Amino acid sequence: MRGMKPLRVLLLGCVLAPTWSGLLTSLGAAAGDGWISLFDGKTLDGWRASENQGTFTVAGGELIAHGKRSHLFYEGPVAGHRFTNFEFRAEVLTKPGANSGVYFHTEYQETGWPAKGYEVQVNNTHSDPRKTAGLYAVQDNFKSPAKDDEWFTLHIKVEGKRILTKVNGRVIADYTQEESPARADELKGRVLSSGTFAIQGHDPKSEVRYRNILVRPLP
Repeated sequence: MRGMKPLRVLLLGCVLAPTWSGLLTSLGAAAGDGWISLFDGKTLDGWRASENQGTFTVAGGELIAHGKRSHLFYEGPVAGHRFTNFEFRAEVLTKPGANSGVYFHTEYQETGWPAKGYEVQVNNTHSDPRKTAGLYAVQDNFKSPAKDDEWFTLHIKVEGKRILTKVNGRVIADYTQEESPARADELKGRVLSSGTFAIQGHDPKSEVRYRNILVRPLP
């Protein structure tokens, strides 16, 4: 019997080795693919709201934008909250008639609509004709790519001068910024540079929910 134990261990190792190998590979991919969470699902730690701070709350692992105009700026430790090239991904749910947006390359400001950076629209049925995943007032999208009351994945990628947006894996906007883009006076700051992200609370009738907010910095 004592002579059989090494055989049992050897055989057991042969059976389990592929399983452990696959598990470790899976864990390595999950941890090493470069995606980093910006939202802990419990608090607004790392985020700072402008003007009407009560517009943003957290419940059930979701960040809820519902109230008077306000913008929630990421000011946490990831990349020193300054991003140039990146991929951003979040799950989003709009309630009927809701309007919101995700800004990038922006910076904190106390009041008003952010003057710096691009806005990726979030709007499936609000009266504003500019719909989800368009680059607001730069390359607009006029057809809703998602439905209210259903979670969808919003993906934003910025690399060099190119901006790509997707909803549930489908490309909505593919825009390459010109060297000196022409912008109206109120949109002078809508150019690529670097900066943080901001989530928009648009108006008291709009309710939009966000979860699993992730970023992957790129070279």
